[in-house]
Amino acid sequence: MANVIVIGAQWGDEGKGKITDLLGRSADVVVRYQGGVNAGHTIVVKDETFKLHLIPSGILYPETQCIIGSGTVIDPKLLIEELDRLEQLNISTDNLSIAETSHVTMPYHRLLDKASEERRGNYKIGTTGRGIGPTYADKSERTGIRILDLMDPDGLQEQLTWTINYKNVILEKLYDIPPLDPKEVIEEYLGYAERLRPYVVDTSLKIYEAIQERRNILFEGAQGTLLDLDHGTYPFVTSSNPVAGGACVGTGLGPTMIDRVIGVAKAYTTRVGEGPFPTEIQGKVGELLCHAGAEFGTTTGRQRRCGWFDAVIGRYAVRINGLDCLAITKLDVLDQFEEIKVCVAYEIDGERCEHFPNNSRRFASCRPIYQTFKGWEQSTSDCRSWEDLPQEAKDYLKFLAELMEVPIAIVSLGANRDQTIILEDPIHGPKRALLHPDGTPASLLSV
Repeated sequence: MANVIVIGAQWGDEGKGKITDLLGRSADVVVRYQGGVNAGHTIVVKDETFKLHLIPSGILYPETQCIIGSGTVIDPKLLIEELDRLEQLNISTDNLSIAETSHVTMPYHRLLDKASEERRGNYKIGTTGRGIGPTYADKSERTGIRILDLMDPDGLQEQLTWTINYKNVILEKLYDIPPLDPKEVIEEYLGYAERLRPYVVDTSLKIYEAIQERRNILFEGAQGTLLDLDHGTYPFVTSSNPVAGGACVGTGLGPTMIDRVIGVAKAYTTRVGEGPFPTEIQGKVGELLCHAGAEFGTTTGRQRRCGWFDAVIGRYAVRINGLDCLAITKLDVLDQFEEIKVCVAYEIDGERCEHFPNNSRRFASCRPIYQTFKGWEQSTSDCRSWEDLPQEAKDYLKFLAELMEVPIAIVSLGANRDQTIILEDPIHGPKRALLHPDGTPASLLSV
């Protein structure tokens, strides 16, 4: 039995969907623990492409239990659309459970999200406009609507009547937006409640019972470490905690029940939205990375900003999450480059810095210090073992593992499930990287 968390080790969009789907073969339960419809996981199975926003990636395995935890915020309308799409593809959703304590995204959340972002002007954050931030804000303010409130028509009507009238004042007076009709909203959401009612349970208890039955549980989040509300590039972050600790809070699970944490990172770096990005590449090379990697957001379609691999934020992700191993994705995107760079440190005010700075202004002033590698300039998309990889690709991966001080367990070379090299069993492998006698980290790549 193993309880494993899958973490994005960069700014999100690392390919967690594929890795979670891959690991889902060994999981009895897959749990989503934070975020909302502002995130998306793209999974390719043979010729079919599945884009999931709220439902855990494990839904593609008929026997796997899938749980949306309490740390996730749910837009009922979009969740139902996702359920409908899966059912049209003959994918059963009978094994899905939704936390009764998860919070609900309402129409006023979406309106406030878009209006406040527009009002920021040059200080915009880069929100998706899906209402995620305002939903979490209401949760913290203790005025939020939870899934269990949807299940109580009388209580919902009383609560929403007051809340919508309160939000209407803000919409009208501050943003000049027409008010919402409480009756229409209540009627709409009561309809959603009936559709979702069969899925709603105490998911914390359900997860605990699965642990007692010694079942394998996989925890997946949205976004990535550098978008964490507390530990990311604030204020250019999401409104929840994608880091490993968020999995415990977002599911109602004690930290002593977690066995392993797996980080997912691209072989380069991308970021969507606003905020500092030291290794961002402008011009032809950046465009080449973007198009070769199909770097467009699953949720919004926005073009992602692209840059070389940043080992500073990588080491930070290892530390913040307590990573046991890494999955490196999209190595094949680098196939065409004559030379490849890795940021090993930053220069700030003329001084070398090897650690992530918390101050956003200081971070914005970072200049990357690169180490350059010879590219392999040949296709790796058909490689299925370590031996198949070009020597230059092996050297590149070895360097990343040694620099990050954590072993690489998985290398992904394309979107399909079979375009993957497994170097270590990421579920049942060693708890921590061992050390060689000379004190250097033991990389599985050197085996």
